[in-house]
Amino acid sequence: MTSIRADLGEYLKEQRQHAKLSLRQLADAAGVSNPYLSQIERGLKKPSAEILQSLAKGLRISAESLYVRAGLLDEQDAAQVEVKAAILGDLGLNERQKRVLLDIYESFCEDNDRLAPVDAPKATPRKRATKKTATKRSTTAKTTAKTTAKTTAKTTAKKTSTARTTRKPS
Repeated sequence: MTSIRADLGEYLKEQRQHAKLSLRQLADAAGVSNPYLSQIERGLKKPSAEILQSLAKGLRISAESLYVRAGLLDEQDAAQVEVKAAILGDLGLNERQKRVLLDIYESFCEDNDRLAPVDAPKATPRKRATKKTATKRSTTAKTTAKTTAKTTAKTTAKKTSTARTTRKPS
């Protein structure tokens, strides 16, 4: 457990320094005390999920990455959470399209879990996306969502026109 705390602390310190924030600045931004944040960075304290979320917000990074470092979430679950967050955060999609895309994604994940052999190891977690691959994934997600929306609209239009042509006059 100590190695997880130390790993989390080192990661937090690295992210804080990368963001060019002092310990005090991050503590203020996250709403925690300066000594408490220092203890977290040194691996002496294990923060709650709420504190990790506040720290992530102060650092402007993904809370899921901190959850993984703290051992609260495994990397595969974190990847799924990030995909869902990307879909929900996409401004190019309306709420219905987001829901449809999430439903499709969740059904694929369930199918994969159901079809996976019992003794087979879980898929290896994906490496952290670079800016280029993240942009590519975002573009792919948008294209998939647009295609899904168009297909849904065409199907709805066909059903409507079929319903109109099959009715007999009274």
